[in-house]
Amino acid sequence: SVLSVEESAGAITLGKANLSLNGFEAQKADWQQADVFVALRKLRDRGQRFDTIVLDPPRFAGSAAQVERAARGYKDINLLAFKLLRPGGTLYTFSCSGAISAEFFQTIVAEAAVDASLDAQIVGWLSQPADHPVALAFPEGRYLKGLICRIA
Repeated sequence: SVLSVEESAGAITLGKANLSLNGFEAQKADWQQADVFVALRKLRDRGQRFDTIVLDPPRFAGSAAQVERAARGYKDINLLAFKLLRPGGTLYTFSCSGAISAEFFQTIVAEAAVDASLDAQIVGWLSQPADHPVALAFPEGRYLKGLICRIA
């Protein structure tokens, strides 16, 4: 089963349509229209646990001036996700903020794991596919930074 949390009603409608187009069973998918920070806290408070969590938020930092606030947001969302994983669970976490480097994003996620008192390992790195090239003059445009983390 899959639980999808999305703030946009339009994105949920599109997600449901894609689920159907790909032949998946609609009854195995639960859709929640909510702020993900609020939803993750409610799931944590109810003691729910998951085998896999995918975090793919919108851009938190559009400029260098927003990096500090964005880092807090990324840490918070990853900390909440780590607390919701079962032992042996996997977190796929992404940042599309060009102002946050891949190295800094990795540091943020590592700090979230430490704060969650978890032993986590990076088992993979992800970035955008070849159909989304990166301009040589704007290397920070390698906007999609992704980590695959597994907890002990």
